[in-house]
Amino acid sequence: MDERAFKDAYRAVSPLACPFEKAVLTCQCACRESRRVNIAERVTVNCLDDRAQGDCTLLLGLLRRNAAFALKLTHADEPLPHAKDLKVQCGGLRGLHGVLRPEQAAEAGVADIHDLVAEAQARFGSLQALPYSEIVRGVAGFQPRRRPGPK
Repeated sequence: MDERAFKDAYRAVSPLACPFEKAVLTCQCACRESRRVNIAERVTVNCLDDRAQGDCTLLLGLLRRNAAFALKLTHADEPLPHAKDLKVQCGGLRGLHGVLRPEQAAEAGVADIHDLVAEAQARFGSLQALPYSEIVRGVAGFQPRRRPGPK
């Protein structure tokens, strides 16, 4: 399947694409509002709730803007390479998890993104009010899993 055909099929079956798709696909985070969808030989993640998708989209945008310096970006709105996007998604969610539940280690990942976002909104009143200086430490410290080298 060529890239254009994939993008067309993706838009057709993913009206609510999960903003944290990379974090979910790498099995570093999970969400009860997500569903995996196969398109040819690729896998995507849809969100089952439009309000949850809106909240996650807002959170991801705020994480990107606040982590721009840690990622050495000159413009926070520019498209990110895969590794940096993964760092923002996984590191940002782990950083938020650490802020909300410091007694629990988030090294294993986040069990439910939807619960985490709802808890953050309840505790801080809005996603804009989160302590991003603390959360960005999770982005800066996140190291993606390395593929094993050639044998």
